[in-house]
Amino acid sequence: MPKMKTHKGAAARIKITGSGRLRRRKQNRGHIMEKKASTRTRRLARETEIAPGDERRIKRMLGR
Repeated sequence: MPKMKTHKGAAARIKITGSGRLRRRKQNRGHIMEKKASTRTRRLARETEIAPGDERRIKRMLGR
């Protein structure tokens, strides 16, 4: 059977930490930043963990 290919869209957005956890950026930080409050943009700047229910599927997409 051929090798599994990495889902490049997921690979660009999600990274795996050293302990194996999945981290991603939050949405709404791309553009139109002027009207968003600075407290909101600071909160959006932090990375967050993937929901536990999605971990198995996403790890498969990343070839883990």
